[in-house]
Amino acid sequence: MSDKIERRKKVLQGVVVSDKMDKTATVLVERTFQHSLYKRTVRKTKKYKIHDESNQCVTGDRVRLIECRPMSKDKCWRLLEVVEKAV
Repeated sequence: MSDKIERRKKVLQGVVVSDKMDKTATVLVERTFQHSLYKRTVRKTKKYKIHDESNQCVTGDRVRLIECRPMSKDKCWRLLEVVEKAV
């Protein structure tokens, strides 16, 4: 048994909001949760920069992204698949 433990990588789903960079896209991920005190549903959004090797993402696409090694200062996610193309 090795000391190195394989951990599960996080997978998120979001919408591409920018594809102006080369091999990089910005994805907006929205999560919902219940407020601990007021019991009301709260929506939070966060933007992630993802690595898109073939530049296949366009603005409006719904995509899945997976955690990976850091590729730059603020890019440590990569494109897993395009779930739904933009109309």
